[in-house]
Amino acid sequence: MSEILVLYYSQGGSTAEMAQAIARGVEEVPDMQARLRTVPSVSTVCEATENTIPNTGAPYATLDDLKECSGIILGSPTYFGNMTAAMKHFIDSTSSLWMSGELIGKPAAVFTATASMHGGQESTLLSMMLPLFHHGMILVGLPYSEQSLFQTSGGGTPYGASRLTSDEDKRLLENDEKTLCIALGKRVADIARRLQIN
Repeated sequence: MSEILVLYYSQGGSTAEMAQAIARGVEEVPDMQARLRTVPSVSTVCEATENTIPNTGAPYATLDDLKECSGIILGSPTYFGNMTAAMKHFIDSTSSLWMSGELIGKPAAVFTATASMHGGQESTLLSMMLPLFHHGMILVGLPYSEQSLFQTSGGGTPYGASRLTSDEDKRLLENDEKTLCIALGKRVADIARRLQIN
């Protein structure tokens, strides 16, 4: 069984819900399994550390998770049109993998959630792609053969899965958004499987 790392940061649960749908898509591909991981919050207090195991949700990611998996799907909420500090902090810790070329040739994709329609979904997705390009990964998007890209009224872009959410009204993941999350997971897993065969 090969694994795809679904690595995300989520404070309110919206991005975690997307990660679950993406993992479902990964596991629709024969011989592929999802490995869900998260990253710890960044403290505003110097020298503060998180527990090594989170109280709830997925375990924290390690560099070994990135090495051991056949592909990576990276997710973060949008903060001012960019990925969160927690995700950036984790990515900044991957220099040793860059130096060894450990991630070169692995497929990768990105996903995000925003609280407003024009809250920076696409710029956040692009910001997460940049370090993946530097690692030599093969970036995977969503093609327009996915009909939900035409039908969605919330999130969904060719750059990756996205969703519109709100902490106030607890807006649920819409069917089109969920369909695109599943499609993204399936697409990365299928490409990873094909790369391993060749």
